[in-house]
Amino acid sequence: MISLADRTMDTDLRITEIFYSLQGESRTSGMPTTFVRLTGCPLRCQYCDTSYAFNGGELLTIEEVLRAVDEFPAKYVTVTGGEPLAQTACWKLLSSLCDMGYEVSLETSGAIDTRDVDARISVVLDIKTPGSMEESRNLPENIDHLKPGDQVKFVICDRLDYEWAKSKVTAYGLGARVSDVLFSPSCDQLDAVELADWILADGLAVRFQVQLHRILWGDKAGV
Repeated sequence: MISLADRTMDTDLRITEIFYSLQGESRTSGMPTTFVRLTGCPLRCQYCDTSYAFNGGELLTIEEVLRAVDEFPAKYVTVTGGEPLAQTACWKLLSSLCDMGYEVSLETSGAIDTRDVDARISVVLDIKTPGSMEESRNLPENIDHLKPGDQVKFVICDRLDYEWAKSKVTAYGLGARVSDVLFSPSCDQLDAVELADWILADGLAVRFQVQLHRILWGDKAGV
């Protein structure tokens, strides 16, 4: 297991892209946001729309990343991937962004232990459903690390996924643990209206969301 000290000593990150756009998901959906997309991911979710971030990227120091972020006017920064926590320097990057006064969120698959993530970060924990084909990668202990300012996301592929996600919301008491529980339809697999109807019929206390950026600009990088 990599120690926190080892993580803070590493200062290089492989970066796929740094860009400025509207947040397309989460509780800050629609807000101007700077995105830092780290390269690499140990998962292969069958619906992944950022497979271009699996490989390649540019090697940058944390200071170079911070300077690039500072060129944009947004007060919100989202660190995403890939799986950002797969790079040991990510922990230091997150804390450095907070130190600069940004409101920072981390989008993570939940396949890597989040216990040492800076408490100032809003963790967006993506719990993998059976339909993702990566359910086995969920780390149950990450539920225990959730804070009131964190968010939990489920990407729903079908009715079975919906029922499974509902059961997890109840079993983990997610409504009382985090600020938002997010249900998203898997694009091209589940009609958004159908998911919305299920949520309304059940009176489920979750936030329905669609990918705003895809509605506005389509399925492409850098938006």
